[in-house]
Amino acid sequence: MTLWLSAGIALTLLSIVFIVWKWGNLTMIGVTPVKTLTFVSILFTSGLDVGLIMFPLTEFGAFADTATNPEYGFTNPLAIEFGFWGFFIWAFYFFTCFYFCVIEPKVRFFEITWVRVINNVVIIGTCAFTAFLLLKNLPWYLPSLGDGETIVPAFYLIVFAAIAFSVYSSTDIKFVKILSVSTTWLFIALIGFMWGGAFLWGNGEMADYFAATSLLGGYFANIQHFLFPMNGYHAFYLFWWFAWSIMIGQFTSRFVGGLKTWQVLSAMLIFPSIPIALWFGVLYYYHEANLDTTGIRNLAMVFVGVVFVINSLDSLIRLYTDNLNLSSRRLGKWKYFCMNFIVLCALTLLFKIDFLKIQWVGALVIALFYCCLGYILYKKFASVSKIDSSPKENELDFEKIESMQ
Repeated sequence: MTLWLSAGIALTLLSIVFIVWKWGNLTMIGVTPVKTLTFVSILFTSGLDVGLIMFPLTEFGAFADTATNPEYGFTNPLAIEFGFWGFFIWAFYFFTCFYFCVIEPKVRFFEITWVRVINNVVIIGTCAFTAFLLLKNLPWYLPSLGDGETIVPAFYLIVFAAIAFSVYSSTDIKFVKILSVSTTWLFIALIGFMWGGAFLWGNGEMADYFAATSLLGGYFANIQHFLFPMNGYHAFYLFWWFAWSIMIGQFTSRFVGGLKTWQVLSAMLIFPSIPIALWFGVLYYYHEANLDTTGIRNLAMVFVGVVFVINSLDSLIRLYTDNLNLSSRRLGKWKYFCMNFIVLCALTLLFKIDFLKIQWVGALVIALFYCCLGYILYKKFASVSKIDSSPKENELDFEKIESMQ
């Protein structure tokens, strides 16, 4: 599996280099273009899930234990955590976003029946895994509802309620856009709240926060260590990002609004990484200072984590139901709601009993990447070689929108 993962990363990196070299100044326009701020908000909130909120405090200690895990010894725990979530791995999303915005309309590989089926299996499975992560981490963050380890009925209720809300939100694209922007501001508010708890009404010194945040430089000084899997846990993360990449690319490609290719790459690498760095810096200070996070702080993190889950799921539910022509307009809202709710709840429970693994989903995505490359080289090489713009119909729609503003 590690070799297969490395092959997928190599393909992705080489493809990105080729895309920037050949189409770096091409203007990317999706079918539903939005302003850059809205696009970045949709990208950030759709491209991340509850793990961003809940994983770091449970992982810093393991990353610091270099006696047990010597492969982490090249830098500090904060840099490693950031390397698992920030900067480089967002290039995966750029790769798929560019493909679905510019190349897929010419190739139509994902309209082939067997590809469409596998693609939607990937999307549905990753949706369920997102809900499972919330379920798995709730005991640590809400120990007052149980013993801190066991998943109790209240946690299932929280997760199933998040799924239900997500399904309802996915029925209208305006809910998706509003929730994306709102979630971004909610996350910023959470950073401010946790920062204030440590440095404004807490006893922390600002110098300590800047000292902690400066440790992020260890990531950029050692970025080569993050390109390929350093151990099994890093491989789990990379497979997870591959699983997300194919569907986030499909979804976000709709909303690109007139940025050049190199600008989209820069935006995807830089803008999401800034709030991630600020957030991880605060959490690392809490970890190092051994500050208590129980009570209102944990509740705040759980609330924002649940909102992240809802925001991610509604985007992806919207995507796979559109792909399968199972929209709420066609089925009716009641049938649409029941179908998606039951399927996602059932798959979440399958992840709970280890019947499904996200690594399998990520490996399947890599296989789709290689199949797509083979299809292009065999059947569509001439068409792809002649690409010099986004689809003309998208450009015309974008010009109409621009003229009305």
